[in-house]
Amino acid sequence: MYLRVVSQSLQPEGMSKRLGVEPDESTSIGSRRYPQSPPRSHATWIRRVGAAGGCDRPEDLEQVVVGWGPDLADALGRLADSGEAAVSLVIVQEIRDLDDPQQKGIFLGADLLAWMGAAKASLDIDQYIYHECGDEADNAIS
Repeated sequence: MYLRVVSQSLQPEGMSKRLGVEPDESTSIGSRRYPQSPPRSHATWIRRVGAAGGCDRPEDLEQVVVGWGPDLADALGRLADSGEAAVSLVIVQEIRDLDDPQQKGIFLGADLLAWMGAAKASLDIDQYIYHECGDEADNAIS
């Protein structure tokens, strides 16, 4: 899970100044992903939530985001209202075991939704399902 702010007019330093917080990672307008890539037309400001392994469920991470406080949420909301940036909370869900109920479903509590509302943040859910598709006929015979 991470908080992403995207702007076509502000560089990450300007976003940090307006938000009063530094990002965990960022990209600048005009930077390139690879030397042969075209220059970026937008800047991104990202604040990560959770463990490096990425195994946490969204409901386990809510307290981290809410813990960033109402001041950050309000600053994000003002930035979004200015039209200079778009704010989103991104949840990345990986499902590796289709039979494991802990890997499926997303629950967002009222406190997180209220924080997102103050931040004027959209919700972006990226889901990746890793499943081996075997030949069902062969499996049924053996």
